[in-house]
Amino acid sequence: MNFTVVSEGRQYDRLALMYLNDTEVWRTSTAEPTTAPGISWTYLKDMTEFLSLWQQPQKVIFDLGNLITDVYTGDYNTTLTATFFYDDSVDVATAPPADLIIPVSARQSASDGVSQFTLPADNATNTIAFPRNARRAVFSVAANGQSNEEFWWSNVLESDVEAFEATAGTFPGYSPWREVQLYIDGQLAGVDWPFPVVFTGGVVPSLHRPVVGPDAFDLKEHEIDITPWLGLLSDGNNHTFTIYVAGLLDDGGSEATVTQTVGSSWYVTGKIFVWLGPEGSVTTGSAPTVLAPGPEIAVSQSITQSSNGTVNETLTYDVAVSRSFTVTASISPASNDSSSANTTVSWTQSLSYSNKGYIWAEGYSQINDFVTNGDDAADTTAVAVAGADYHYQYEWPLWCNTSISYSTEGNLTLFAQLIQGEDIYVAGAAVYPDGLEAFAVDGKSFTASLSNTTKNGIAYYFEYADDTVSSGYGSTDQVFSFGGFTDADGGSLDATPQEQLYYRHVGAANNTITLDVQELASEGVATSVDSSSAASGKVGYAQVPANGGNGAPRIFMNRQAQ
Repeated sequence: MNFTVVSEGRQYDRLALMYLNDTEVWRTSTAEPTTAPGISWTYLKDMTEFLSLWQQPQKVIFDLGNLITDVYTGDYNTTLTATFFYDDSVDVATAPPADLIIPVSARQSASDGVSQFTLPADNATNTIAFPRNARRAVFSVAANGQSNEEFWWSNVLESDVEAFEATAGTFPGYSPWREVQLYIDGQLAGVDWPFPVVFTGGVVPSLHRPVVGPDAFDLKEHEIDITPWLGLLSDGNNHTFTIYVAGLLDDGGSEATVTQTVGSSWYVTGKIFVWLGPEGSVTTGSAPTVLAPGPEIAVSQSITQSSNGTVNETLTYDVAVSRSFTVTASISPASNDSSSANTTVSWTQSLSYSNKGYIWAEGYSQINDFVTNGDDAADTTAVAVAGADYHYQYEWPLWCNTSISYSTEGNLTLFAQLIQGEDIYVAGAAVYPDGLEAFAVDGKSFTASLSNTTKNGIAYYFEYADDTVSSGYGSTDQVFSFGGFTDADGGSLDATPQEQLYYRHVGAANNTITLDVQELASEGVATSVDSSSAASGKVGYAQVPANGGNGAPRIFMNRQAQ
């Protein structure tokens, strides 16, 4: 898919979802436009994993909501094209495309509607008649917070949402931890601890010009292998799939519990990728054994007040969560051989989370030091396609410092430094492309991939009290590397790949690319770009919401609703 956009004027970033009938196949967002002559960008996306959908007639729904007013003048002129390649086989480095894809969504395509669930308001449940001859099944979940949940990683504990009500206003709550949960027939089947996407207007808009943050244009989905559930799902009965988004409720002290009620709003869909056995055969097996102890939660908080005790000056809070999950079952896969033996299959997850928050200046400045670590593994080779084991390790750290101040005339200044990383290790039969496909040439063979990126930006934003002028500037430095493992053990998140396949280092200052160094495989290509490459046209910034946001350091909150 080629998604090319041109935009001119002033506008907030917007979320876009693409569906084939009721199945979401791509989630993206927009850059914030500039004044004349505007900007353009292109995103290319490999859609091979959806091959079974492309082989049938589909209604394409691309939903990009926007709001045009006398202030927000930027519209999005979009072009979406698809290029198909005909060959005897599909060139993939991991699993072949699934035989069947089942949506778990609001299923509104028949009325030309969008099919995402909006949580927590909706009941994100589908009842599904599952195919009886499935040999492997993977659930993929897409989930992003919007409005009060867009910056969920900087939320405060629920007991502290009004700590700065008298000064900076109410802060969003339910803690800065979120968990997306999958339930099958009322039993927990796996979880997703979401990546903290910072969209192109997020925190301070000039952080993202001209280099956007990780995943902003291609919002990744999380895979949960549900092969251990096939003995249950293949029994010929209907089964329910439900998605929840969870946060924490605390007691104002050191105790907190998981709640499936969070702020508004999370856009959520799911889909099930299914690989089938011979037609007419039936997969059988034991009921899954689920080991899902509640997460271990540790919270603390401390407030300091002014010397006269009239206002709160600082809030320090600390949230740590860890969880393990395992599901196993004995499965006899669908086949033409009635003597097929049962084999044990499993899905395991081990996750940890830490977020240290500090708010000072009576609520007008905030720091969050955040990191999520995860390790997912599927052992399904015996009942699925060849090489169907899957291992996914990840770490995403984030450090964000934001401050807001007003002059005596009422002019606004925002400052932020945002350091964000995304490290991902993938081995085995991933549903989605792992990046190795492009390098499987000249007899090369890789067992796993590792990508690492870190973006460090500092930015300022200014706005006159009468909203007549807004401006900003900043600088960004981002390093990305991608490598492949060739040994049988496949490596790990902490290992060094045997071969570096791609490297890029980009620097930018004040909307100008100042450094761009690229290396592709063993052939290095270095390019240094000086200030003469500055983009033409004046920079335009979407103004702060008229109500000042909901919590001072998060002044761009609720911008989708303006």
